[in-house]
Amino acid sequence: MSISIHNLPRSSGILRIRVSGNRLFRKNGNKCSGAGSISCSAGARNDDFLPSINQLSDARLIYSVASSMGHNQFRGSEVIELQNFEPASVDDIASVHARAYVSGLEKAMDQASEKGLIFIDSSGPTYATATTYRESIVAAGAGLALVDSVVISQPGIVQYILSCRRYKIHSWLLPNIVDLYRKCFKNCRELAIVAASKISRDPPTGFALIRPPGHHAVPQGPMGFCVFGNVAIAARYAQRVHGLKHVFIIDFDVHHGNGTNDAFYDDPDIFFLSIHQDGSYPGTGKFDEVGSGAGEGTTLNLPLPGGSGDTTMRTVFDEVIVPCAQRFKPDIILVSAGYDGHVLDPLANLQYTTGTYYTLASNIKQLSKELCGGRCVFFLEGGYNLKSLSYSVADTFRALLGDPSLASEFDDPNILYEEPSTKVKQAIQRIKSIHSL
Repeated sequence: MSISIHNLPRSSGILRIRVSGNRLFRKNGNKCSGAGSISCSAGARNDDFLPSINQLSDARLIYSVASSMGHNQFRGSEVIELQNFEPASVDDIASVHARAYVSGLEKAMDQASEKGLIFIDSSGPTYATATTYRESIVAAGAGLALVDSVVISQPGIVQYILSCRRYKIHSWLLPNIVDLYRKCFKNCRELAIVAASKISRDPPTGFALIRPPGHHAVPQGPMGFCVFGNVAIAARYAQRVHGLKHVFIIDFDVHHGNGTNDAFYDDPDIFFLSIHQDGSYPGTGKFDEVGSGAGEGTTLNLPLPGGSGDTTMRTVFDEVIVPCAQRFKPDIILVSAGYDGHVLDPLANLQYTTGTYYTLASNIKQLSKELCGGRCVFFLEGGYNLKSLSYSVADTFRALLGDPSLASEFDDPNILYEEPSTKVKQAIQRIKSIHSL
């Protein structure tokens, strides 16, 4: 695998997003000050301690930030800020991507330092700066930290570890997860107290506010602003480390998540479902792309006609997403959350609103509670109108917290036009026929 590099002139107009951090969290689980209910992860490497089980059990939303944004104003026990999480390891990345690509990208950073902005060519041109490799492994690591957290918050996991210790089962006989969890707790007494007192709590949902995004990155290289497949890497991690065999991935970015699609095209244990605009970049994601071999039927691509909006998404959720997930019986749900389908976004022609994203997030959270104990992590993908992106992500957080939507303060119904209901109905009926829904 070779990576071809093209020099680009330095430009003061290029925004560099710097990130730092490690996948595990603050020592002793120190609480953030202030009122609110959200959790964020960022920062430099520290001790290998996860948040306490009490913090995770109190939380309703956990989010990780792989950039130096510093904007969390909702700090309280219901919202956890995951700090000091580890970057993804080469082995983590290589569970999806070719090792030659990973090592080649790392080596290319020296040339980026000398030349400024470079293009890295593989499956499609994507630019890089001297910090791109570091930023990309931290972005992937943010997602892995959230997978750890939403799984650890499950009372059943606590009871599982208690039983392992009670009967003195040696750790080498157990999955890797036990060693990871052992770092969280000083003794079984804390575990027992939490298992008894927190069992009725709703598990928290994770949200990785990360850049670069990931769903276009193919196993062999980068593509479409994406360097590593954050969701795909998290899916493999959930299987390998936590034993969550069946992973259900929902991608509602306006563009087809071709990288995620390709990574699991023949895998029967990972269901990839993409809802995107027909004819948009990168031109993949056709109705008949359904998987191959043992994985035939576990890839669903639904290209929607331009002009599709809130009514369309509600119908798609009820008639396509729900029955697919119920039939697949996932152990965890991962979401490629792209906000470039917003009516104000310049790169496409759908009519989603901030309210659309609120309803979708709320429905996905409820679906995860019904099917997989609430284990669910969102990953930020596209979104190119900063104002609509900001409002939509914020309203997604409100949905995940169970707070009322504020979409009406931003959405303008006067700019919407009639959805192409006939074409939408035809598309939905076609995909239901192909997948026997």
